[in-house]
Amino acid sequence: MRMNRLTTMIMVAMILGVIVGYACNTLAGSPAEAKEIASYFGILTDIFLRLIKMIIAPLVFATLVSGLAGMGDSKTVGRIGVKALGWFVGASLCSLTLGLVFANLLHPGANLGVPLPDVSSTVGLKTSALNLKDFITHVFPKNIFEAMAANEILQILVFAVFFGLALGHLHNQAARGLVNTMEEVVHVMLKVTDYVMRFAPFGVFGAVAGIITTQGLGMLTVFGKLLIAFYVTLAVLWAVLILAGYFVLGKEVFRLLKLVRSPMLLGFSTASSESAYPKLMEQLEKFGIRDRITGFVLPLGYSFNLDGSMIYTTFAALFVAQAYGIELSLTTQITMLLVLMVSSKGIAGVPRASLVVVAAVLPMFNLPEAGLLLVLGIDHFLDMGRTVTNVLGNAIATAVVAKWENGIDPVDETLAEVEDALPVAGDSLAPNVV
Repeated sequence: MRMNRLTTMIMVAMILGVIVGYACNTLAGSPAEAKEIASYFGILTDIFLRLIKMIIAPLVFATLVSGLAGMGDSKTVGRIGVKALGWFVGASLCSLTLGLVFANLLHPGANLGVPLPDVSSTVGLKTSALNLKDFITHVFPKNIFEAMAANEILQILVFAVFFGLALGHLHNQAARGLVNTMEEVVHVMLKVTDYVMRFAPFGVFGAVAGIITTQGLGMLTVFGKLLIAFYVTLAVLWAVLILAGYFVLGKEVFRLLKLVRSPMLLGFSTASSESAYPKLMEQLEKFGIRDRITGFVLPLGYSFNLDGSMIYTTFAALFVAQAYGIELSLTTQITMLLVLMVSSKGIAGVPRASLVVVAAVLPMFNLPEAGLLLVLGIDHFLDMGRTVTNVLGNAIATAVVAKWENGIDPVDETLAEVEDALPVAGDSLAPNVV
């Protein structure tokens, strides 16, 4: 299997990041000095993530509006939304259950061998930001420009649904011209995405070098059991998601996996789902999924279909219980699973969302919130795994919904392979991808 140039460059950047980060961690005279060195690497990552955030709002809005305007009626939107949410709920339950099962089988928190934080310690996370009332009201924008400035994907989606459906019901020449303009904006934003992706290897290098400089490779040894157990659980979830995708897509699921490897690797190396969003949208279109489905299901999935984050919440909660030697009955664990299922749907837009959910749920079951201090040091490495899983889960979910809607067009695989072999932002063929 031939890897495209972007994938190769990201892998090289990751390897160099580990080498340079380890050297800096070894040579740094103190943790404070290592943190200062890492802050310079952070400049590269911050610039890349800022560039990504710069393009997300216009890309999401233009894609949604142009796609919804072509649907013509709200019934189609509702049907696609119900199918998507049905898949999301099923995937979330599967993820939470796997986290519960494997945390009980592998016991990552047992015999930890490190000093436990005092039970009265706090992690300083804003768990008050997580409640159903605030989440529901937060979904609806009070100002679309404010929502776009803050990259609030759910709020942009809500406004775009109203705007796109209204535009679809207007059949005059001015409305048609606006739809055409939106379609051209999508083409332009995909081209801008190609340009931004040229900086991806530098952002990846900065992210990896920075975290290794501050944490070192020693943290991976101390918490090796937790990391191995978590990634084994993620591997099982991957197999389940791919198998579920195979039942709907058939052998095409493997072509999908080949196409989305670049955004998955990008999400893994930066531990940011946002960084993978524009490239993932582009690759799903190369798979043949129509813009109107990609533009609607993918933003929805980024808020409601975080499979990696789901599996982490049950895993982390049971890890804390095991670390403190607290026994939880099967009934209690199932109750916790259901609470996490509901709580996790309010994490869109909450900083360090997975940790916030766990911190909010632990006190409900008399578990010390301080246990999360154990995982904060390696949370970046755990976040890398849950992020790449989120990307994979949303890619499969979008493709499945598109298949159910007969929204996958045949593509010329020879042309796709040629495009993958080209440098990033190949000027001659990129405009024809859409």
